Amino acid sequence: MAGNSQRRNRRTSNKKGAQVGSGGQRRRGLEGKGPTPPASARKGHKKNRIAGAQAKQAAARRPAPRRGGAKGTSEMVVGRNPVYEALRDGVPATTLYVQQYIDNDERVRDALQLAGERGNINLMEAPRVELDRMTNGLNHQGLVLQVPPYEYAHPEDLTAAAYDNGEDPLIVALDGVTDPRNLGAIVRSVSAFGGHGVVVPERRAAGMTAGAWKSSAGTAARTPVSRVTNLTRALEGYQKAGITVVGLAADGEHTVEDLEALGGPVVIVIGSEGKGLGRLVGETCDYRVRISMPGGAESLNAGVAAGIVLYEVARRRA
Repeated sequence: MAGNSQRRNRRTSNKKGAQVGSGGQRRRGLEGKGPTPPASARKGHKKNRIAGAQAKQAAARRPAPRRGGAKGTSEMVVGRNPVYEALRDGVPATTLYVQQYIDNDERVRDALQLAGERGNINLMEAPRVELDRMTNGLNHQGLVLQVPPYEYAHPEDLTAAAYDNGEDPLIVALDGVTDPRNLGAIVRSVSAFGGHGVVVPERRAAGMTAGAWKSSAGTAARTPVSRVTNLTRALEGYQKAGITVVGLAADGEHTVEDLEALGGPVVIVIGSEGKGLGRLVGETCDYRVRISMPGGAESLNAGVAAGIVLYEVARRRA
């Protein structure tokens, strides 16, 4: 009996079931697919390829996301004249420390007046031993100014600022410039000629100290400076964004006045007065240009060289 039951189950399971209908698929297959899409939307069409290329170009020119950058370290300005000059020149500050029972001469009075006029600088009285400890024994003359860390921009912030204004980026990158006064002078020139910022490496290079801020004559407040861990990589990033990288070198293959690329989006790379551009940075540049000097000088101060090239760029864009 068990064997008969198993044979019946097998016969039942082998029976062909009901046929599944088309579910309207055949009928829908006969229906039309709507109007023909425009040529720019049809894959493989010439106009579709053109539209794709235009979209990529627009994306490349779109402002980069604001990511923010690194911060510098806090700094102390010490001494009556340096403190007064820093306050006079608009160097950012958080606190002015004044020694207890200080001789109230003209420089002290002027510094206190300037700090009070700012309205956002704390005035703190401290004993001499505390000021000695804060300044590691420097001759502070009873006045110490606390300068907050400089907030560096992200490299992409500089290009974003240019595109926000509908302009081609104009950026100066410094390779091996160690004097803060040169950095400040270059920031001033970038601001004067409509540039969008300065890029400096983290190591073996000047940063935005109080000295650099003073040399910028206040233009550091509106001209961003970006600090990068690897200058060569930063330059390659700009190249990928469609920006030409031009290095300034005494033995450059082109002259500043003859290079047409200076009229477009450009990063100008300036090396130190003695050594010039580093090998890797020089090899990364799309062009290397020189400044014609009929007088026969071997090199120019980095700040002066930057001003000459920036003037040429501004002249071409005018």
